[in-house]
Amino acid sequence: MTKQDFNEGLLGFLDASPTPFHATQNMAGMFANAGFIELHEVQKWDLKEGQNYFVTRNDSSIIAFTFPHAKNSLYHKGTSSLSLTSHSKSYTMIGTHTDSPNLKLKPNPIVKNDGVVKFGVEPYGGVLLNTWFDRDLSFAGRVSYLDSSNILRDTLIDVRKPIAIIPSLAIHLDREVNTSKSVNAQTDILPISTCQDDFDFDTFLKQELLACGILDVVELYANELSFYDTQKASFVGINDDFIASARIDNLLSCYVGMLTICSVSEDTPMLFIASDHEEVGSESAAGAGGSFLESTLKRMFSDFEEYTQMLRSSILISADNAHAIHPNYPSKHDANHAPKINKGVVVKVNANQRYASNSKTISRFMNVASSINEPIQNYVTRSDMGCGSTIGPITATRLGIDTIDVGLPTFAMHSVRELCGSDDAYSLYKILLGFE
Repeated sequence: MTKQDFNEGLLGFLDASPTPFHATQNMAGMFANAGFIELHEVQKWDLKEGQNYFVTRNDSSIIAFTFPHAKNSLYHKGTSSLSLTSHSKSYTMIGTHTDSPNLKLKPNPIVKNDGVVKFGVEPYGGVLLNTWFDRDLSFAGRVSYLDSSNILRDTLIDVRKPIAIIPSLAIHLDREVNTSKSVNAQTDILPISTCQDDFDFDTFLKQELLACGILDVVELYANELSFYDTQKASFVGINDDFIASARIDNLLSCYVGMLTICSVSEDTPMLFIASDHEEVGSESAAGAGGSFLESTLKRMFSDFEEYTQMLRSSILISADNAHAIHPNYPSKHDANHAPKINKGVVVKVNANQRYASNSKTISRFMNVASSINEPIQNYVTRSDMGCGSTIGPITATRLGIDTIDVGLPTFAMHSVRELCGSDDAYSLYKILLGFE
């Protein structure tokens, strides 16, 4: 796969994945097309050697894994049974997350005043709120409803059409806006949608379901809908140096991990996980703090000794975005640990374990990168600034697996439109393939 093909596919994936639900659906479709067999947590698993599998939870988190053929076998003394031991070999695991900061609709979202209809929203995660003004917004997500057979059903919707906007206050009414702008999350960011006084939200949702071919809706119950910017992902720069898009954090890593596991042979022990709710702490059934990965691994390795040996000989590569040094704000970085766009994958280190990288896991990663001549950068936050975290320390704590936190250098993280380099994701893809 060429870098151009890789990046064109990335842009399509970003545009097609406005929510974690859609990202997970798209990855599941990719895995199915690549020959992975879908599993369901509520059913018994009968794994076959040489097959690839995937499983989802909450429609917003997904795990895909290979299940290699046995290569080593031993006969137990005094028995005629064959004990296969190959599955205790090392796995390369790639961890990412599906969620991004956004504006999420409240359960009773409609607010009517001063001649317009607005949507009440709640910030999800660490949203850079001032970037959401004056953008053409739509919303997407999951809707739950009751059908005429008295069965609860879920479906995904994506309105696609720009249906709302958050207009800025004119400078004439706020002369201090360029020197002391603040945004009130309760009152300032309600998207304006229509001047139609009799607008009914449930009627609108039913029309959207009808457009999706869903005719049998007796009653709407609940939804998880989020606004998103309808501007498409694109190349930016004289030489297409950059990629600009919403949700680069962290669909960029999801795309890389998805393509990596689809590119290796079925006899390469590899697992990919994309978890929801990282942006709000990962403490959920579908988050990295939940049981999804652990329970999946225990179903793959029912023998505790085999399970433990596998974990302690495997590595988790936690891939999330990293702060590139901003050329207009260089003082926000430690000068010796300031990653640059299009200069390679970033290894993230923190003395207080906000990242899980250690000398052993860093060395393993650097060895692979060096063997294929891919550059590596280091990131340490300034000692007088707080450090964010990601799924790496959470997963390492829960599983006891050796972990490294890496990332792709990014500008404007948590903006409605982020910016990354057009070289770096492809570089990470090649490094991960080097673990085969």
